[in-house]
Amino acid sequence: MSVWIAIGLTVLGCYAVKLAGLLVPAGALERPLVRRLAALLPVALLAALTAQQTFSTGSALVLDARAAGLAAAGLALLVRAPFLLVVAAAVVVTAGVRALGG
Repeated sequence: MSVWIAIGLTVLGCYAVKLAGLLVPAGALERPLVRRLAALLPVALLAALTAQQTFSTGSALVLDARAAGLAAAGLALLVRAPFLLVVAAAVVVTAGVRALGG
């Protein structure tokens, strides 16, 4: 399969998903359960992506410098540090653990 065929199929798939979303009746979107799920779903997906990127390499589970960086970011969030400081803490701790051979 060529790259352009894959790109074309991806474009068609994205358009079909968007069209399906537009065809959902407005009454279905106004239900309290749907509103609550729509608010919580992005948080759950972001948490799952963070966990997958932090604790896996290929198909293996690992505990390495990335976990230490995530812990440092979590600690910075607990003390209500500014976002830039949270990111800096994660970067510095991750780099420090990797430099020490962890």
